[in-house]
Amino acid sequence: MATTTISPTRMELTRLKTRLKTATRGHKLLKDKRDELMRRFLDIVRRNKELRTRVDEGLSAANRALAAASAIMSPEFLEQSLLYPKQSVKLDVTYNNIMSVYVPVYKYSTQNTAASEIFPYGFAQTSGELDDALAAMAEVFNDMLELAQVEKTMQLLAGEIEKTRRRVNALEYVMIPDMQAKIKYISMKLEENDRSSKVRLMKVKDMVLQNAHNFV
Repeated sequence: MATTTISPTRMELTRLKTRLKTATRGHKLLKDKRDELMRRFLDIVRRNKELRTRVDEGLSAANRALAAASAIMSPEFLEQSLLYPKQSVKLDVTYNNIMSVYVPVYKYSTQNTAASEIFPYGFAQTSGELDDALAAMAEVFNDMLELAQVEKTMQLLAGEIEKTRRRVNALEYVMIPDMQAKIKYISMKLEENDRSSKVRLMKVKDMVLQNAHNFV
């Protein structure tokens, strides 16, 4: 038993009570952090579901339009039309602090804000279905970027929730009960020592009184 290896002294008792108080306060803070992380996580899960639906619908529309363009245009001419894009995209990454978890925030900017810059070809020899496909891809791009951000945030928050949960459980089921058991053990030992000391003092007192009585 672990309690038999500790020194049953008042100094040790005071130290353990201080540690127990700190552990109890830390346990409450970690539980609050875990609960808030779970609330944020569930909000992000709902947002992820919305974005996933929108992205799937947008990509399906783009694929249908591209399939229609492929049926009208030859593969070689289709590839040549998309070979040299006119638009370039710059991606910036910053970080947002959510309960001590740094999650990425993606923002992009284009070289040219003109809507026609997404089409890297002339309109005379290409089909309107190809225009629809590129327009659909451009429309869904922002949702795809936010979806990547949301899924990375979910991954980071899930890892932090798991770490916090393990710490809460370690405090709740291991450290705090162990310290409480040690405090109880030391308290019982000290009370036992106090009773033994009182008994010894009473016996000494009786002996002194008896000697004094005999002397008289």
